[in-house]
Amino acid sequence: MVAVGYTLLGEQAGPKQLVDYAIRAEDAGFDLAVASDHYYPWLESQGHSPYTWSVLGAVAQATSRMSLMSFVTCPTRRYHPAVVAQKAATVGLLSDGRFTLGLGAGENLNEHVVGAWPHVHQRHEMFEEALRIIRPLLDGETVTFAGDHFDVPEAYLWDRPEQPVPIAVAASGPSSADLAGEYADAVIATEPDPHVLDLFDRAGGSGKRRYGQVAICYGPDEAECRKIAHDQFRWFGLGWKVNADLPGPESFASATQFVREEDVAASISCGPDVEAHVAAFKKFVDAGFTDVAIVQIGEDGQPRFLDWARDELLPRLREL
Repeated sequence: MVAVGYTLLGEQAGPKQLVDYAIRAEDAGFDLAVASDHYYPWLESQGHSPYTWSVLGAVAQATSRMSLMSFVTCPTRRYHPAVVAQKAATVGLLSDGRFTLGLGAGENLNEHVVGAWPHVHQRHEMFEEALRIIRPLLDGETVTFAGDHFDVPEAYLWDRPEQPVPIAVAASGPSSADLAGEYADAVIATEPDPHVLDLFDRAGGSGKRRYGQVAICYGPDEAECRKIAHDQFRWFGLGWKVNADLPGPESFASATQFVREEDVAASISCGPDVEAHVAAFKKFVDAGFTDVAIVQIGEDGQPRFLDWARDELLPRLREL
């Protein structure tokens, strides 16, 4: 059975709200909560971006059953990889082993706050070095590392779970799928593309977990949902190469100024029809994903969405 996740979207809610939504999501029956790790929202209308690691610590204490995951953390600019490993181990302990460390190569939007955003080739080199540091630290090794981008004279994690925190790596093409297959326990993708999963399998990922994410906008009024989705998620269709390099919310606003409501509604299911949302989720199931996290777009509608998910959506998704 595919695990059904709920997205704690820090770009559209403050820290206390996110913890409350996590509690509600667990009560509703979700299997997994994934938390975005941003410094900026994608668009100004989203209006939030708290420190996700504080949120994860609070959620770990406020819940008892759901798996937790960073979705995803960039371990190369804002955070040194040795510090990422320490954070992951601590949340792993606080959650009694329910945490998975989701990692990715990052976006300029969030990482430029500490300096210039490197070229894509350099980013990939940095990301691989980070994985070579984080993986052994989580496994309990003392790490000494001297690379082209990172130095670790000596590091050891004094507090970590008995079972190492699993790592999942975001992949969108051959190079990132290779990294996921070599260093990770799972792969992450935001498109229901079986080709990426095939690449992951060939790189050593066969039999490992596959995490996806689907954005929807549930509400009683389809027209209103379309407006909300357009207002807050019209950046979604720009593609990874664009999303990774734009520096701030105003850039995303400019890049999406000609995106229409109907363009967004064509790729994001909107409104009260449970079957439309099930169909969007099912694309990931059919592609071979083992875990799929739902993004409910719009902060105001989260409690209503979670009640509806408990009563209508989750029972239908369990049938898949």
